[in-house]
Amino acid sequence: MSLLSGDPLTQLAFSVYENKGVFALLLGSGISRAAEIPTGWEITLDLVRRVAVAGGVEDQSDWAQWYRDEEGEEPNYSTLLKELAASPEERRSILHSYIEPTEEDREEGRKVPTAAHHAVADLVQAGYVKVIVTTNFDRLLENALREKGVEPTVVASVDALNGAEPITHTACYILKLHGDYKDARILNTDEELGDYPPEYVSLLDRIFDDYGQIVSGWSGEWDHALRAALMATPNRRYPMFWAARGEPGEGARELISQRGARVISVSDADGFFNGIRERVKTLADTHRENPVSIELLVSSTKRYLAKPEYRIKLDDLISREVELLCERIDIPDFVPGGGWNEHEFRNRVARYEAATESLARVAGVLGRWGDGTELSHIKDIISSVWAIADKERSGLTVFINIRSYPAVLIFTAYGLGLVRSGRWQALHDLFSTRAYYRDHDEPERLVAFMFLWAWAGGDKDSWKFLEGLDRHKTPLSEHLFAVMTSWRSSFIGMTPDFEYLFEYFEVLGALVYLEMYSLDDLTQGLESGNPRYSSWTPMGRSGWHSATRNRILKDIQSPETQTKLLGFGYANGDDAFLEKSIANYQRLAATMAF
Repeated sequence: MSLLSGDPLTQLAFSVYENKGVFALLLGSGISRAAEIPTGWEITLDLVRRVAVAGGVEDQSDWAQWYRDEEGEEPNYSTLLKELAASPEERRSILHSYIEPTEEDREEGRKVPTAAHHAVADLVQAGYVKVIVTTNFDRLLENALREKGVEPTVVASVDALNGAEPITHTACYILKLHGDYKDARILNTDEELGDYPPEYVSLLDRIFDDYGQIVSGWSGEWDHALRAALMATPNRRYPMFWAARGEPGEGARELISQRGARVISVSDADGFFNGIRERVKTLADTHRENPVSIELLVSSTKRYLAKPEYRIKLDDLISREVELLCERIDIPDFVPGGGWNEHEFRNRVARYEAATESLARVAGVLGRWGDGTELSHIKDIISSVWAIADKERSGLTVFINIRSYPAVLIFTAYGLGLVRSGRWQALHDLFSTRAYYRDHDEPERLVAFMFLWAWAGGDKDSWKFLEGLDRHKTPLSEHLFAVMTSWRSSFIGMTPDFEYLFEYFEVLGALVYLEMYSLDDLTQGLESGNPRYSSWTPMGRSGWHSATRNRILKDIQSPETQTKLLGFGYANGDDAFLEKSIANYQRLAATMAF
């Protein structure tokens, strides 16, 4: 059995995600049903009722059956409207009351955009949908799009079509086949709907040939000109998906058969489009480069590192990956506009990780098996990524700050590779390497703006919105640990206690950060009566994880390790400074328990 055979909605979402912008929506009155805008059939029955009651007929439980008994035929929207109103202007006035919301309607949530309209607007905003063909007169879709900051090109007449910009140049193109309810040129009767103007026919031919279709809220029984346009257009490029409530009618079945459409059983338009949107977002959140490609890249890096004569090839490989990463993150999707949205935060974090994974694994390999010359590569990588991040200075602060998250991932992966190989000198060099940060006149040490909470994007309140981190004291650290755990096979290999290794990196980083203080600063902080007056340093999960922290500090304070670290420049090479730094670190850690 096929993996997706029992889940056509996920199959559709996958097609939408993988074929961005190639599906057009074909929407009928069913999409506006939840807004309590009546369908054509409901308007028909209400017109029957109103005319009959005005003629003295008592209220009926089944107006459709009453009409059949009286007239000997099915109630017909077109016939009734033609009899009641002789001109398009009159017909527009009749329909206006069914569509235009009153103040009471707005207060009670009627005749306003539904969940389906908002879901469609989200898909348009993200670039997954661009073209919408609809038989609806209302403006609910346009209103939902404008709420998302998308100004659609709306074609509701031949005049508008002739003056509209081409589809390819629009953010969203809406073709309102039957017109707009505020325009007297709306099409209602069978005669009006029997044939479309040649300009519409030509446009529909292009749309139905160039785009796949997602049909929702349209029965396929009426709208003869639309049916003819679908039947006449070959289905050469992309599939048609048809959302159906219950069993499709005869007219729909004919179209479904002719177009080879895939039928999706739905309960309503809200659930249908919400389902597409959420699945597409999930696919975007979890998208990553082909694992095989990543493993080939890692293998190439290891092979080039092993032989000095391959250094040029290694440089070229890294340069290509840096260029690819910069292209992946320098896109409109990562512009820090709009308001706070926790789903968007999670989405951006996941997409940054997917874009960075391959290069971060390469950085980890360089840390594990490099010879010291690779630090210049790491600095160049971080500087390149940071330059992309710094291009955007306006917008929501949290989204501005996390633009540099890829650089933090690369910094962390390289550092963990260094810890794994015991390259303590190189690790200190990494923490102490200086680079320009934002508008600072002088270069700053990397540990001062890329390490845990010292990083501007490390705000705890934001990272707590990631799944499972809402109650954690150090959510960024916890998440980095999870990410690096999933990537570690490339550069950590077999190790009995990755947690210990990860927290060793955190502890040494925190101690190196304290090197920015003087010995007097550390002493004064310790002599104060309040632990919170201790010299501050970023602390991750090692701050509250006392058992592992104490093991690490015991090792650092062992004569052999301490001598090595001081010789490599840790604690400014001063054993008294190291003692005070550790004491400050321990006191700060103690505050995390409260």
